[in-house]
Amino acid sequence: MGNFAKEVTDTAFETDVLGSDKPVLVDFWAEWCGPCRMIAPSVEAVAEEYEGKASIFKMNVDENLNVPQQYGIRGIPTLVLFKGGQEVERIVGAVSREAIAKVIEKYV
Repeated sequence: MGNFAKEVTDTAFETDVLGSDKPVLVDFWAEWCGPCRMIAPSVEAVAEEYEGKASIFKMNVDENLNVPQQYGIRGIPTLVLFKGGQEVERIVGAVSREAIAKVIEKYV
């Protein structure tokens, strides 16, 4: 885990993500997932860039089963942007730092 993107669990999801007054991006990932590891530096860079304006969390789908199932996460990496407790955008697959930032920019 980097310094800016924080880890979120099934237990903390409602408070940290749905209860946030800022836009929240959740990166659903797993240790064994190559594309997840590939985009991790981009997710961290975006987390640093938007610090204070948006929150960035990472959720390990192997350690947290409820939330990924609840949101129908079928493939990883999947990035889901929440605003006001609702899903507003979803990106599936490895994408560039710019693509991630562009999605967040619409909501900050």
